[in-house]
Amino acid sequence: MINFIPIFPLGIVVYPGESLNLHVFEERYKQLITESFKEKKPFGIPSVVNNNVTEMGTLVKITEIVQVYEDGKMDIRTEGISVFRVLEVIKRVPDKLYSGAIVDYPPNETQLKVAMMQQVINGIRELHRVLKVSKEIKKPDEQLTSYDIAHHAGLTLEEEYELLGLLREDQRIEYLKRHLNKILPMINGIENLKEKIQLNGHFRELKGFNFDF
Repeated sequence: MINFIPIFPLGIVVYPGESLNLHVFEERYKQLITESFKEKKPFGIPSVVNNNVTEMGTLVKITEIVQVYEDGKMDIRTEGISVFRVLEVIKRVPDKLYSGAIVDYPPNETQLKVAMMQQVINGIRELHRVLKVSKEIKKPDEQLTSYDIAHHAGLTLEEEYELLGLLREDQRIEYLKRHLNKILPMINGIENLKEKIQLNGHFRELKGFNFDF
């Protein structure tokens, strides 16, 4: 399917199923949100990477306008629906302040891969343990997809966007596994180095080498 959607380019990556809270303050996007909510129509969030609007993005729907301030600024809740690909950006939409795009929706395989995912989930928990961070993952393990945990894996913006461009669940899981296999040894090494530095100068009980063996 090919259609026109209003777009709200942002320097983030949004995934299908993700809940995203936004504070809307620019006039063009206040207009976009007001119209989308009134007409119950979704809009697109293409990612902005390296100061460029990218080809891929996620269609989102407004689930709630939490607050409208006196100056028209808004706090809203949204939810990701599906991945789209930009075919053409319409920078000036007649009678509108915001821009739009002609998009299509490439086939996206999202079937659960429970056994494969468990390895990634274990890796992410190890990452969080080493970094001493706590992030709640709200779904049970057996219901999690790559989209649910991608933001928990310590990916850069560029890496999160690369993941968005992968349109099969097994490919996304493999991407996350490679990422974790790369960074976990590095982080563990840094933690060991920190421990050595902190021990330097302390009184330490160490057994001497025995020459009589």
